[in-house]
Amino acid sequence: MEAFAQFVPLILIFAIMWFLLIRPQQKKLKEHKAMVEALRKGDQVVTQGGMIGKVSRVKEDDEIEVEVAQGVKVRVVKSTISQVLSKTEPAEG
Repeated sequence: MEAFAQFVPLILIFAIMWFLLIRPQQKKLKEHKAMVEALRKGDQVVTQGGMIGKVSRVKEDDEIEVEVAQGVKVRVVKSTISQVLSKTEPAEG
């Protein structure tokens, strides 16, 4: 019984770490993945490098094409999109 009592504080520390650090990070990662999967042509996005542009093409492999100025398009890895500023409305019909 004494051996179990010595592990109780360790178990409590792990539980606190789980709820304060690990669980919120997993939730944030899941939300980011859903945001990246929902990218469409016309969405205005911000990259992790701070560049703002409009999605001009979504490729099948983990890549999109972003227009940062008129006629200037750059290829960007989807996972480096940090924020979607404005979404385009889905086409009806």
